[in-house]
Amino acid sequence: MTELQSTGLRLADPRAGVASRRGGAGPSDHKAVTVDGVTIMVPVHTSTAWDSPFVAAAPDANGNSALMRNTIPIASIRFPQAPRFYAMQTLDGVPYSHIATLHSADVLATTVLQTCIRYESRRKSCKFCAIGQSLAAGRTIARKTPEQLAEVARAAVLLDGVKHMVLTTGTPPTSDRGAQILCESAFAIKAAVNLPIQAQCEPPDDDRWFERMKASGIDTLGMHLEAVTPAVRERVMPGKASVPVSRYMEAFEAAVAVFGRGQVSTYILAGLGDSADAIVDMARALIALGVYPFVVPFVPISGTPLEDHPAPAPEFMRSVLMPIGAMLSQAGMRSADIKAGCGKCGACSSLSSYEV
Repeated sequence: MTELQSTGLRLADPRAGVASRRGGAGPSDHKAVTVDGVTIMVPVHTSTAWDSPFVAAAPDANGNSALMRNTIPIASIRFPQAPRFYAMQTLDGVPYSHIATLHSADVLATTVLQTCIRYESRRKSCKFCAIGQSLAAGRTIARKTPEQLAEVARAAVLLDGVKHMVLTTGTPPTSDRGAQILCESAFAIKAAVNLPIQAQCEPPDDDRWFERMKASGIDTLGMHLEAVTPAVRERVMPGKASVPVSRYMEAFEAAVAVFGRGQVSTYILAGLGDSADAIVDMARALIALGVYPFVVPFVPISGTPLEDHPAPAPEFMRSVLMPIGAMLSQAGMRSADIKAGCGKCGACSSLSSYEV
């Protein structure tokens, strides 16, 4: 799985399973693939994937596909099918798939605010981010209302057995950095359906927002570092780097006091330029605070300034994931114990398989 997520996958039949995801906030250009009963997100639209040694044959009548490495079959895989809630729309005609999407096999995800102050200026934007692409392509709407999110979440649970939900957001020009709209969204969703929720935003200026977010129904919190060393952060995410790592660490400590150990996480994109030692050292410090360091391989998304930046080699990922997995196990912080969110889903990284 580590190798698949680094090198990507070529598809004999791109139409198999639920449609692959292009553009948008967070990881993109992926397709959900179930390998040995575990669903992971694998890059399929990147330049690395086009040259991948891995090929998925067209599915047979039972939905099984042969995974081949250089024409040699090595495993049988499946592609999760499109969820039933995708066929529905709101009373005012907005397709449910424009409001929230299925990630992995049983996770509902949405970007509540599809615009971002960082993205509006290419000089300040995160160079790996494609938050504006899905909006420009008409595959989503700029702002999802609490009522829309509640309606879609309830349908996804009832029709497709969704187990938890991720609410992320572009950063608005306010000091709460999106915490307010996440609170409003979570409150409406929890009033409609009992669904564990992770919210994701930059650290708000006031730590009191963490209490408000917890009270609104948010179960876990993600505040994403992306890169861990100041030089790399300044180079690949100059706007977001204006919030220093020291502020993230303060916010992590305050958030853990509210949400609990292991219920606060951060995304770290391996392959942007941070050394393996720097990532492992940061993970050690985060685990000591009670923060789950969700380390994923960087995926170069088409149409972004880093579309030609190489994905990390599988060997690099193993050198990072193995020691971090061991540290998580020793600390008793396992992905399975997270109530909701990316770390619990685990589909964008093979980290959980190293928690032994």
